[in-house]
Amino acid sequence: MLPYEQELDEKQLNSLALAYMGDAVFEIYVRHHLLQAGQVKPNQLHKEATKYVSAKAQASILFHFIDLGILTEYEMAVAKRGRNAKSGSVPKNTDVQTYRYGTAFEALIGYLYLSKNEARLEEIIGISLVFIENKEGGIIHE
Repeated sequence: MLPYEQELDEKQLNSLALAYMGDAVFEIYVRHHLLQAGQVKPNQLHKEATKYVSAKAQASILFHFIDLGILTEYEMAVAKRGRNAKSGSVPKNTDVQTYRYGTAFEALIGYLYLSKNEARLEEIIGISLVFIENKEGGIIHE
């Protein structure tokens, strides 16, 4: 990351700012994961990526984490703040509740990234990728 005079305090950022960052971070991990799996056709890459980055997928990942009980108390608090944030936009392809849980997942990823907790970020993302692959039947190899 480029050096800046002032450090961001991820604990002071609003949930939608965390989700904004989390969306980008998760997308990069997903894209890298798909390339590593041998996906190279742009249309196929986009189709596969949506299985991971849609609000529905992200909400299901968050519910999976809750079922497993793997989130810390503070991580759950960050996710709840993300879920309760009012974005002002209405989702087109999903219902409001699913969209909010997707935002909660993104806020969690954004928080972990901005707090520079790389080990935990990669643990959470690794579990996320495996969960979606198992749920969706795996990555299609060409």
